[in-house]
Amino acid sequence: MSTAQIRIIDLKFRRFARQLQYSMIALVLMSFWVSRALAQDDHSQHQELTPNQQNQQSQQNQQSALIKIVREATARFHDVKIAEYEGYRLEFGCVSGPDSGAMGLHYVNDTLVGNGIVDPMLPQIVLYEALPNGSLKLTGADYLVLAADWDAKHPGVTPELMGQIFHYFEFPNRFGLPAFYTLHVWAWKENPKGAFVNWHPNVSCQAFVGKTTP
Repeated sequence: MSTAQIRIIDLKFRRFARQLQYSMIALVLMSFWVSRALAQDDHSQHQELTPNQQNQQSQQNQQSALIKIVREATARFHDVKIAEYEGYRLEFGCVSGPDSGAMGLHYVNDTLVGNGIVDPMLPQIVLYEALPNGSLKLTGADYLVLAADWDAKHPGVTPELMGQIFHYFEFPNRFGLPAFYTLHVWAWKENPKGAFVNWHPNVSCQAFVGKTTP
């Protein structure tokens, strides 16, 4: 091979090496700018949330957390015998709705009601629905405190659980109770009206044999 041919090959090799080096540099720069653009886009998406949207997100997180806690607190009560063993007893029969739906069966722990304490791990009431096969389906929990007891210790403050305000039932009421505050949590049966409303449109008293509270 002549000297001229060797020089030509050397020049071609140098040119190829230089082009490869430029390509590698371009690839690194491209990767850097793509990563930076993605990071900026992600950051901008977080910044685009308005204060109202951020507040809604926070509320949704609290609601999900409360439902999770209630499930943990009541999971063992899928077997109603365990609820009865721990002091819960059926009261009020089956509570049907004013127009449609129902609250269902209230298994009440009178000791917890008398304590007047709001604790997500200690629901005063466990909720069930009577099924056509005669079994009971766990649907959620109900937190209830008598207004007189609560107001004496917390004047001017309505009870709440993780941002969920209790509903007030004045006296007289369908349950024959003194005025009270209550919060239903439909943790085990999704409620299209919301997880914390009083009435569940898809709960029925039709399969219950016994007293029904209208």
